[in-house]
Amino acid sequence: MTGPDAPVTLLIADDDAITRSGLRVLLAAQPGLAVLGEAGDGLEAVEQARRLRPDVVLMDVRMPRCNGIEATRQLLAGAADPPKVVMITTFENDGYVTAALGAGASGFVLKRLPVGQIAEAVRVVAAGEAILFPAALRRMVTARPLGSAEALPQAALTGREEEVLRLMATGLSNPEIAEVLTVSTETAKTHVGNVLTKLGAQNRTHAVVIAYESGLVVPGFQAPPEI
Repeated sequence: MTGPDAPVTLLIADDDAITRSGLRVLLAAQPGLAVLGEAGDGLEAVEQARRLRPDVVLMDVRMPRCNGIEATRQLLAGAADPPKVVMITTFENDGYVTAALGAGASGFVLKRLPVGQIAEAVRVVAAGEAILFPAALRRMVTARPLGSAEALPQAALTGREEEVLRLMATGLSNPEIAEVLTVSTETAKTHVGNVLTKLGAQNRTHAVVIAYESGLVVPGFQAPPEI
C-alpha cells in the first residue's frame, strides 16, 4: 500500500481487452494514479491483487471463470489489509451491484462516465472518505435487499449516529459531515466508526445499504442545503 504522498495504485479487472487497455491508458494519465496491472477475469484479479497489492481494484461485474462479485468476496475475505474495490459496469440497472456491495465493494461507477469521474471515484474510495451512490444504485438497494434489514433496529444507534448515517447516505465525506453537524472532523470520524461497528458493516457503502433497507433513509434524501 502507498504512503500519504504517493499516488493511488490501481489494478484494472475487465474481461474485454480493449476496454481494459483503454482504461489503463486513460487512468494512468490521470494525476495521482498509478496503474500496476490488469486482469482478464475474476480469478486473475484475485491473484494479481494479492501479488501487486494495489490500493484499489477497479472490478468489472461480469467476467468469466469468476465474476466480480465472487472475486471481491475472495479478495476481501480474511485479508489483513485488503485493497478497496470499485465495481465498474456498463448497465445502470445491473442487479449484481448490490450483491457486490454486500461482498465488501466500496463503490460503483458506470463505464460510460468520463475518465476524470472514474479517476475521482478511485481516489475518494482509496481515501475512505466518500461513497459514490447514484440514484440508480439507490433504486437497486430498495429493489434487491441484501438481507441485513434487521441490522439497524438491533444496532441501538444514538440519535446523532442516525443523523450521521443519513449524511453518509448522501455521499458526504467526514469533513463535510463535520461541517453540517458543526463538530470537528475527528468527532465526525468517530461517529462514522461507531456507526460501522454497531451495524456490523464492512464499510461505509455497506452501512448505507443497511440504512436504505431499514427505511432510515429513502431514495431522494438530500443533505441539508447549507452544505
